[in-house]
Amino acid sequence: MKKFFMLLMCVALTSALAFSAFGKKDKTDLKNVKATPVPEYKYIDNPTVDLKSFPKDKQGYYVIFNGKNLKGWRGYGKDHVPTKWSVENGAIKFNGTGGGEAQMGDGGDIIFTHMFKNFELDLEWKVSKGANSGIFYLAREVASIKDGKETIEPIYISAPEYQVLDNANHPDAKLGENGNRQSASLYDMIPAKPQNSKPYGQWNKAKIMVYEGTVVHYQNGKHVLEYHLWTPRWNEMLQNSKFSETNWPLAYELLNNCGGPNHEGYIGLQDHGDVVWYRNIRIKILK
Repeated sequence: MKKFFMLLMCVALTSALAFSAFGKKDKTDLKNVKATPVPEYKYIDNPTVDLKSFPKDKQGYYVIFNGKNLKGWRGYGKDHVPTKWSVENGAIKFNGTGGGEAQMGDGGDIIFTHMFKNFELDLEWKVSKGANSGIFYLAREVASIKDGKETIEPIYISAPEYQVLDNANHPDAKLGENGNRQSASLYDMIPAKPQNSKPYGQWNKAKIMVYEGTVVHYQNGKHVLEYHLWTPRWNEMLQNSKFSETNWPLAYELLNNCGGPNHEGYIGLQDHGDVVWYRNIRIKILK
């Protein structure tokens, strides 16, 4: 009995010391934590097109690019299509200069001006040698506000990106981790596996499904990745990417709440300064 009593005393003393040490550590940590402020921002509610004015195919997809003109499309944060984008042989072409992300002047990303929530996007893409581009979804046009002045923020800080890349010739294919910057990957977060993209100059098929937070990427008919938005795991992935709360507080805030309050947004195509093509773009609404 005495031994048992002594054992209880030891346990109690150890617990008390542990609690004291833990409490002291917590107090010190909290004292040193400095919150990273998120800049003031707002969503820009620009006019959108009526999806019903676009034809449906036999599979129930809306055809949002007719192969002839850019009806329904415009530059991100702009009221027109930048002149670097054109239609060539039934495809949307970005006439790149090889100068990297060329968001200024007659370049910049483009968006289809209708916001989607639950959908299946189907399209084809091809790249020139060493080219880089991307497909954005659930994108919102966002302006940060400082000293009363508004600045349009880049599309990629509010939207997940399906990477479009010449894996064999662009250095981004070897950056990131485990191939998470190769084609069809969730850029800088999840690698596409199997990696089955075709070489530059050949058409690839892409499909993106978004349904109540579940997102699936397909490439050339293969399911290559799946993840879930607005979950603790999504938050963890953001914290381990270049969009972390510490590295980029505004991007972290926006991506943590993809699509804004209603979880809906635009489809976008990226200007990364390289020559790329997109065609047969269609989308099905999932209810």
